[in-house]
Amino acid sequence: MQTFENYTYERPNLEKEKVSFNELLDNFITAASVDEATKAIKEINAFRDRLSTLFNLVYIRASIDTNDAFYQEERDFFDEMEPEIRGLSTDFYKELVQSPYHEELENQWGSQLFQLADCEIKSFSQEIIPLLQKENKLTSEYSKLVASAQIELNGKTYTLAQLGPLTQSKDRAIRKQAAKASANFFAENAEKFDSIYDQLVKVRHEIATTLGFENFVDVGYLRMQRVDYDAEMVNVFRKQVRDSIVPLVTKLYAKQAERIGVDSLKFYDEPFEFKSGNAEPKGSPEWIIENGKIMYEELSTETKEFFDFMLDRHLLDLEAKKGKEAGGYCTFIEDYQSPFIFANFNGTSGDIDVLTHEAGHAFQFYSSRNIGIPEYLIPTSEAAEIHSMSMEFFTWPWMELFFKEDTDKYKYSHLAGGLEFLPYGVAVDEFQHLVYENPEWSTEERKQAWRKLEEIYLPHRDYDGNDYLEAGGFWQRQGHIYEVPFYYIDYTLAQICAFQFWKRSRESHEEAWKDYLHLCKLGGSKSFLGLVEAANLRSPFKEGCVESVVDTIEEWLESVDDKAL
Repeated sequence: MQTFENYTYERPNLEKEKVSFNELLDNFITAASVDEATKAIKEINAFRDRLSTLFNLVYIRASIDTNDAFYQEERDFFDEMEPEIRGLSTDFYKELVQSPYHEELENQWGSQLFQLADCEIKSFSQEIIPLLQKENKLTSEYSKLVASAQIELNGKTYTLAQLGPLTQSKDRAIRKQAAKASANFFAENAEKFDSIYDQLVKVRHEIATTLGFENFVDVGYLRMQRVDYDAEMVNVFRKQVRDSIVPLVTKLYAKQAERIGVDSLKFYDEPFEFKSGNAEPKGSPEWIIENGKIMYEELSTETKEFFDFMLDRHLLDLEAKKGKEAGGYCTFIEDYQSPFIFANFNGTSGDIDVLTHEAGHAFQFYSSRNIGIPEYLIPTSEAAEIHSMSMEFFTWPWMELFFKEDTDKYKYSHLAGGLEFLPYGVAVDEFQHLVYENPEWSTEERKQAWRKLEEIYLPHRDYDGNDYLEAGGFWQRQGHIYEVPFYYIDYTLAQICAFQFWKRSRESHEEAWKDYLHLCKLGGSKSFLGLVEAANLRSPFKEGCVESVVDTIEEWLESVDDKAL
């Protein structure tokens, strides 16, 4: 059995790859029957999987150690090469949608493949390759800048992830110090963050106009493969959050201020939820994994098999360390049929959220790994986040393994935190709409727009006179805004779906789990709303959906004596 360390990487030769691909594409174009066309598609898919495998190995290894010169160089190489590879895929999509066997192929593979192909055709042209290369370079520059943080505090050096536990300290002075130190890193590098984003907005606007669009919003939606909802539907959803959730969240923050004993809740108090301290895992990263193994063994035969696969092949890199990129993610290494989980454990309850959230993604990859079409392995983002966020709730019965006597505390903050995230999530989305609708805005105008959105969606937020944050700089720590434009509303839509699974699993765990498993096996073979329907969930866009879910959660939170936790 091969482990991740032995997964082999060799730099591909772009010119040779293009020649090979064009031969395969020619086989598809000249296919004399639907069987020949199908065979050609399978060969093209194997070709694309191989290149994707090499890209993912580089991406993972470069993010595990940003000081690894070899993989940083390979990452730069792929930043240049990726748009060219994308061009090859688009050539295939163009032939696919106009194939004489279109109808038979659609009956065989489903309509979603053709809708996704259409998105790619509309959002790409050879002309924009230099612009895409520039965009890739800028997003890599952003992630390297965030990873470079070496924050000196009380004689110690921290990365941003390692500051996490200090921001949740029982000592308010330490919380304030840590939050301020984190904000200072962004403030000291504000010019760099401003410049990178300004260049990104301009290059994306140029991409859009080159493709014939008025601005980047439509291109952003096409890139996110949103085939069954549009910006107007998203706007209606944001309004539901504004009307139903913002007042409830404001109330939850007022309760928190009372619970932790402060007159006025400041931004550095928000991560600190209980006077006795936040729920924390009661052991080391190794101990967490051991308990994770028990949890997934007991949850279902499918999750046991999956988690053993991950452990046996060393497909988890979880601890925060110097030189490691920030954040957490899950990706899939196609030729090894291996999901991979990357995280930055820091001793907070977030470590367990990663173990359940990213494992939800990985479990879906594992469940649909034999689906046979690269486009169907990973669903569109808002559907993919249902798997991860719902897994967080399906594992609730095992939280005692990690939190012992603090289990109720964890569950309360997990559920309340899910609600509290929603207004922030839609603010990030609305901000991006405004930015790309007004590409000529200055840095200051963008920051003012963010500050106004905070007043609407986060009216409780008090920056305690911090100049950088008061001026509207908080969004710069949100990597998605830089790296994957418009990828954020996805979390909020998925959260509403995950809340539904939470509600249903309390009524009948067996029925809810059956639908969840079915959803995971479907992969990305349907559109977002198609998958929501297949899982017996209500669409978050439907009037009253948000309200119905929130009412049940509010009832549960009200039933808990939060001051006693």
